[in-house]
Amino acid sequence: MGTDEFVFLLTGLKWTVILSAIAFVCGCLGGLAVALARTSGIKLLERATAAYIGVFQGTPLLMQLFVVYYGLALVGFKIDAWVAVATGLTLHASAYLGEIWRGSIEAVPRGQTEAAKALSLKYVSRMRDVILPQALRVSLPATIGFLVQLIKGTSLASIVGFTELTRAGNMISNQIFQPLTVFGIVGLMYFLLCCPLTIFGAHLERRFAASAR
Repeated sequence: MGTDEFVFLLTGLKWTVILSAIAFVCGCLGGLAVALARTSGIKLLERATAAYIGVFQGTPLLMQLFVVYYGLALVGFKIDAWVAVATGLTLHASAYLGEIWRGSIEAVPRGQTEAAKALSLKYVSRMRDVILPQALRVSLPATIGFLVQLIKGTSLASIVGFTELTRAGNMISNQIFQPLTVFGIVGLMYFLLCCPLTIFGAHLERRFAASAR
């Protein structure tokens, strides 16, 4: 295990971070749309988004990435591996974040909505200025926890040949035949990436629980 191999692992780590960031940011946008649709009071939207969430929560992420990459190719859409993985992870993230934020929106006391309506606030202003800021505070620990899971989920990108941290480690292991050393380093990199987020999420949860007493 030399310098070149370590640099290659760092390159894989870079792509893991980039892929996680793209999927999380785009998943946040999609998740917000899903959460708003789930709480809109419009039955068709609520049922459609409930089915969307059910599909992505009820099937393995590995299968979802496989279907996005190979399924789109079957119908004539040939896309790069990183685009397919980013798309699959974004859809996955939007479903989970949408459900997390749906619960957070519904956790805001109903009196807040009634007070906003009494002040003649329109739907956009009501959600932007009253409901969503409170829901965001409630959802932060769970959102950060999901980000940790998403980072670890990028390891499944190797199913379509995308070289992120886990695949980089596998490639090096096949070359130098030191799997314990290589994957020990890979595991340490994941730990250093995820552990601070886990600690931060736990800190927020304790802080919000204390303030709610």
